[in-house]
Amino acid sequence: MIDKTSPDVNAFPSELKNAIIPSSLPAPNSIEASSQRTESRPSSRESSSVARRAGLRTAVVIPAFNEEPSIRHVVQAIPKTSVDEIIVINNGSTDRTAEVALDAGATVLAEPRRGYGFACLRGIEHAIENGAEVIVFLDGDFSDYPEDLPTLLQAIDEGYDLVIGSRLLGTREQGSLLPQAIFGNWLATFLIRLFWGYRFTDLGPFRAVRVHALKCMKMSDPTFGWTVEMQIKAAKLGLRCTEVPVRYRKRIGSSKVTGTVSGTVKASAKILFVIFKFLFKEL
Repeated sequence: MIDKTSPDVNAFPSELKNAIIPSSLPAPNSIEASSQRTESRPSSRESSSVARRAGLRTAVVIPAFNEEPSIRHVVQAIPKTSVDEIIVINNGSTDRTAEVALDAGATVLAEPRRGYGFACLRGIEHAIENGAEVIVFLDGDFSDYPEDLPTLLQAIDEGYDLVIGSRLLGTREQGSLLPQAIFGNWLATFLIRLFWGYRFTDLGPFRAVRVHALKCMKMSDPTFGWTVEMQIKAAKLGLRCTEVPVRYRKRIGSSKVTGTVSGTVKASAKILFVIFKFLFKEL
């Protein structure tokens, strides 16, 4: 854990001032080491019931581009007692992703502009319009374990604004996280720690965030820079962040990013661009 003096509450954006968490939690500009959290974490059933008792309306946003073989598995594996709505964003798919997701019980929205960030923004818009207080982001390729979702919500219930599901701290199937992805995560999280003092281990897509914090972030990146933008803005805003270990397996189908040389190069370049852009840019 990075122990720093808590920032002045009056310096927070107005939407955040009303959501300051009791002082028993870590300082706003600190991130708790996930390995220290796991021993006392409740079971999935207990975590789910706590999140529901807190009365926090929770939506899951799943960006999906040509995920027909996997999207049903993802939707059906989400613990239904933990969430109020499952939203699949059909991001210009040319297969039956939308039909399969709808049949599995999800709300399906169309976002024809290709890009992970575009799809997330569309899902956020719908979730907020329908009263969501917490939004969980989850990939549609079934590489994440949706059953781990209550663990993220438990951390939200404890008062954190942003919870990252760390694949580096969790159990990974061999070959599920390619070497270039591991190195890219290390470099990006090292730079975030160097520039903003937050200790993350992963830029993993499986994450939960409070809506009031998300509004303050004013997310904008349309493509590969979405996850790193969120973590940088959380650091710059002094939000309370933590990581929890999550499991990870080989995705169904081939990766659109790290599965190709061109995809890896584009994603890496974009992530570095976003990091250095926000190093010199005020929010």
